Amino acid sequence: MGTVTTSDGTSIFYKDWGPRDAQPVVFHHGWPLSADDWDNQMLFFLAQGHRVIAHDRRGHGRSSQSATGHDMDTYAADVAALTDALDLRGAVHIGHSTGGGEVARYVARAKPGRVAKAILVGAVPPLMVQTPTNPGGLPIEVFDGFRAALAANRAQFYVDVPSGPFYGFNRPGAKVSQGVIDNWWRQGMQGAASAHYACIKAFSETDFTEDLRKIEVPVLVVHGTDDQIVPYENSAPLSAELLRNGRLKTYEGLPHGMLTTHPDVVNPDLLAFVKE
Repeated sequence: MGTVTTSDGTSIFYKDWGPRDAQPVVFHHGWPLSADDWDNQMLFFLAQGHRVIAHDRRGHGRSSQSATGHDMDTYAADVAALTDALDLRGAVHIGHSTGGGEVARYVARAKPGRVAKAILVGAVPPLMVQTPTNPGGLPIEVFDGFRAALAANRAQFYVDVPSGPFYGFNRPGAKVSQGVIDNWWRQGMQGAASAHYACIKAFSETDFTEDLRKIEVPVLVVHGTDDQIVPYENSAPLSAELLRNGRLKTYEGLPHGMLTTHPDVVNPDLLAFVKE
């Protein structure tokens, strides 16, 4: 574990496990979490002989609670600073939710040789918010509601999200894990309220259409059809169509947090794509 300091003085925390000469797999977490959300996948890929790396986005987890830079351009620049510092080559970048947007923006701009493949899991691209050109998006009022709930009582909001829609624990017959809920809350409360508030705009209003069109490396797009956070119909199928070398993998009935609820289903598919 270590830190990288960006050009504006922000300290980015990261984990780096495994052989330095193995192919790197870099994980990008969702909002408002941290690198810890990838523990299962990091251990899984580590056991397969990969070098695994995950960072806390600025304002999240153990990284600096910076006052500025809570936008996708800066998030991608922070990733570039990390990959430059570690001199990662031929890496696979895997992003969940907001992290999927970060991956799209970074990979579209990455230096030649840095990236071999990418995977977007329950990811926010191409664009979450409803606009005249994106009529299937979510109304801005949804995200205004997120901001209002965060400002009013962040601690309770960070119980309500994982207890309900994030993992599908609000569905009949769901196997609810209090530990998973508590861990989501722990990660969220470790970050800065101001950064999390600003990040809502970043993940909901950033248009990744041109990023997706620019990406040349193979990209696997995976999504659950019962995703209550990033609705399936207006995300994964559209992203796959925009990519030059994209592939869509759909999981019937799985939730937004399927990496945690169904790792036994998802992990082997991620590994198979990485090893192709």
